[in-house]
Amino acid sequence: MTDVLLHADTVTSAALRHEVPLAIIDPFTYLEVDGRAVIVTNVLERARIAEARPDAELIGLEELGIFELIAGGMTRPDAELEVISRAVSRAGMRSASVPPELPVAVADRLRADGVELVVDRDEFVARRRVKSPSELEGILRAQRAAEAGMAAAASLLHGATPKDGRIVLDGEVLTAERVRAALRDACAAAGAPAPPDVMVITALSGGGHDPGSGPLPAALPIVIDLWPRDESTGCWADMTRTFVVGEPSDDVLALHELVGVALSASRSAIRPGRTPREIYDVAADVFEQAGHRTQRTRKEGEQLTEGFYFALGHGVGLEVHEPPTLGLAKGEAPLVVGDVLALEPGVDGLPGIGGMRFEDLVLVTEDGCETLTDYPYDLAP
Repeated sequence: MTDVLLHADTVTSAALRHEVPLAIIDPFTYLEVDGRAVIVTNVLERARIAEARPDAELIGLEELGIFELIAGGMTRPDAELEVISRAVSRAGMRSASVPPELPVAVADRLRADGVELVVDRDEFVARRRVKSPSELEGILRAQRAAEAGMAAAASLLHGATPKDGRIVLDGEVLTAERVRAALRDACAAAGAPAPPDVMVITALSGGGHDPGSGPLPAALPIVIDLWPRDESTGCWADMTRTFVVGEPSDDVLALHELVGVALSASRSAIRPGRTPREIYDVAADVFEQAGHRTQRTRKEGEQLTEGFYFALGHGVGLEVHEPPTLGLAKGEAPLVVGDVLALEPGVDGLPGIGGMRFEDLVLVTEDGCETLTDYPYDLAP
């Protein structure tokens, strides 16, 4: 069994939040030695950590002499490094796997003590791939909030009417900013706030991850991509739908059907043991057969800005974008039962149209996957 060491806060470190499912803003140290968990904590967090991880041995900073070190003239940062060193020695740890983001100061001190540290990204990715019950509950709450946000956006669009190439609501041109504000309010009310850069984009937007701004056009796709975060667990959801206000063209209708086919085909291909690249290839096949460019058809050195030029999707959990990535890479580990994936096939950058995209969350199961997203794909809002 591999010993592990983490030192971080759980607000910025998904790896540590997975081990200690609490929001703790100050860095602390987590060890696993011979299968037993050891957590170094201050008195302010001790009771919460004890409740969250009753199996863990808790060591207080005061037990390791931090106050005496500071009183003796040592700076707080140096005293904290000394305490980490003492905790590692007390636990009997001589080697450990660590995540890439371990602070350099911590690594330098422990290596100077003779502790062997091996940076092992795969170890910490694998620990988080299978979602814990509380993480899955948080993802589901975030997803319900995403659906509430999407419904709020759709309600505004439904009440709008085309006028002079724009859409108008309550006598004013409806803007991406107004739609974004409404969907963020709905997500927050559902207990999972969405960040300010969630996307309401059209052919008039800048492309890529531009959140979109300004008046929304009539008869063209309006792509809404939102990712709220459950407040209690820190887990995310991710969801996209595309709407048209007014009469869509035949090209837009055909694109809507094509993206739906790609989503259905890629979802049907999901099985434990299949690689992320295999799932990506299913979607790429659909788009290439329809004449669209993909990452597979990109020429060497070319920067694609049109077609299915992005990955098919990614893992979702304590990070909104986490492994595995469903894309070109052939080295990604196979899917496992308990993976939560965002599938987001689409086409973007089409002149005069913009883009079309759907995005659903799915949970990988023993015989396929379960769709966690519950929202229609209609173009009409």
